[in-house]
Amino acid sequence: MNLLAEPLIQRMLIVGLLVGMAAPVMGTYLVQRRMALLGDGIGHVALAGVAAGWLAGAAFDLAQQDALAIPGAVVFAIIGAVVIERMRSRGTAADIVMAILFYGGIASGVLLIGLAGGSNANLLGYLFGSISTVTWGDVWMSAGLAALILVVGLGLRAALFTVTHDQEFARSTGLPVDALNMVVAVLAAVTITVAMRVVGVLLVSALMIVPVAIAQLLTRSFARTMHVAMGLGAALTLTGIWITVFQDIQPGSLIVVIGVVVYVVVALITSLLKGSRR
Repeated sequence: MNLLAEPLIQRMLIVGLLVGMAAPVMGTYLVQRRMALLGDGIGHVALAGVAAGWLAGAAFDLAQQDALAIPGAVVFAIIGAVVIERMRSRGTAADIVMAILFYGGIASGVLLIGLAGGSNANLLGYLFGSISTVTWGDVWMSAGLAALILVVGLGLRAALFTVTHDQEFARSTGLPVDALNMVVAVLAAVTITVAMRVVGVLLVSALMIVPVAIAQLLTRSFARTMHVAMGLGAALTLTGIWITVFQDIQPGSLIVVIGVVVYVVVALITSLLKGSRR
């Protein structure tokens, strides 16, 4: 039996490939900005958006009650990202804002999903990912959002890198710093909602950051780091998903664990190589 001919396997692998390539693009910018945990804060706000979409589906008596869950997550995540960026630009401690959104988002999400009639299984699917439930509609939505991330993240890489690396220099060259900062925040929010179905809101930051951390051990330039991280992200997600086809393991957790193991191995090897050169 050819497993690749199964529609479910096709959907899982397509979404995994899209997410694996797109997430490290924004992760590279976040690591450069020293905001690696931004995904956690926005991810928990996105969970509140999932719950709000669930409530809306129940209110409109939709056949698929969670049909508006992902659109709701996109809206809430973008709002959360805009709030964090506005507070950060005004000098407010970003870690405090993220902590408030972190706890408020997850508490609101759990509460609202319960009120909408969702079960613990539904909640766990969004917390830790549920790629086996993706539909072709989810695939097309993921493809559109991933394309947006890749086009903007790669197309504006020079300008976004300049703003990320040195804002004062960027202002002196005439770049719209505030607008570009907002682009990074909004794209981070979109990335989180795309990755949510694969690894869940609790692990979404790992998929954005771990491939970048591995790539940084292997490369020196910003552009090369991003390209290597994209390849690593795709390889990690596809490997994790393919293993779960044969083993009853939660895909999102497995993907992150594989990534962490690869990071540790690469870090040890590079450390030993540096020691031997000395």
